[in-house]
Amino acid sequence: MDLNRCQGYMQCAFLAPEVFAMHGEEALLYDPDVDEAQREQLARAAAACPVQAILVDAVDVPAEAVSDAR
Repeated sequence: MDLNRCQGYMQCAFLAPEVFAMHGEEALLYDPDVDEAQREQLARAAAACPVQAILVDAVDVPAEAVSDAR
């Protein structure tokens, strides 16, 4: 997660609420240790981020999750 790029659009918190959460109006909290069950949500959140602040290793992202999100 590149917190310098994050603009607080909160798309990630809507799409992956177990991974991302807003704390107050501007602070984003996230869990860097995503388990297998959350990887599809993480991939969708990364694809939906308007400023591409979510960086995911290609090894960790199921290809169908990325292609479905676009």
